[in-house]
Amino acid sequence: MGLLSGKTGLIVGIANDRSYAWYIAQAIIQHGGRCAFTHLPGEKNERRTRKAVEALGVSEPWLVPMDASKDEEIDAAFARYAEAFDVMHYLVHSIAFADREWLQPGKFTETPRAAYLSAIDVSAYTLLGMARRARPMLARAGGGSIMAMSYYGGEKVVPGYNVMGVAKAALECTARYLAAELGADGTRVNIISGGYLRTLASSAVGGTDTMAARSAERSPLRRNVEGEDVGRTAVYLASELSSGVTGETVYVDCGVNLIGS
Repeated sequence: MGLLSGKTGLIVGIANDRSYAWYIAQAIIQHGGRCAFTHLPGEKNERRTRKAVEALGVSEPWLVPMDASKDEEIDAAFARYAEAFDVMHYLVHSIAFADREWLQPGKFTETPRAAYLSAIDVSAYTLLGMARRARPMLARAGGGSIMAMSYYGGEKVVPGYNVMGVAKAALECTARYLAAELGADGTRVNIISGGYLRTLASSAVGGTDTMAARSAERSPLRRNVEGEDVGRTAVYLASELSSGVTGETVYVDCGVNLIGS
């Protein structure tokens, strides 16, 4: 029997089979959990997400469109989830956005207002928006687990990460405030700060070409993080093994965050 047998939750953010959300879903499924999925609107996005989900061994997946920058689309997706499953044991928020034009070394000062606000909206506010819709379903489950993905660039300056770092800092703070309020329902809210992994999102950040090699050199474990590392941590956070853990940022980066230079 797996750690998540009989549990069901929603995974938001699978773009392909190289994303952290994909590895999280893979680990949850391996431990007996059931996953529902969202995808960005549009036939191309649906095909891409469906292909990635089917690679997990999920045939005929529960899959609905959602543009998280629009409240009405969050409402619609969570309403459809509630009709299908009624309860939610875990919610995985693994989405972020910033205009790649401003994710270049030396361009943070030039970031326009619209790009700044858009990054915070999609990358941070959406966690609050989803948590609000998920709250009654998590409560019906006796309390559940919400987790979101961050990166060390939200705490320390990473050249080129720029406004995305600001957005991740807002995401981490949002999670702490949510943890303080949702704890009354028995729901835990935590952040996984994953190390550098080559994904669609990370490829948009300028100056990352050598980051994998630098991370492996600096890491106490002398290697880069793998998607499976984050997936296993997500299982821990979704399961009763982490029953007393909330409001935390859990670093899964092979220890890179420990090193000062």
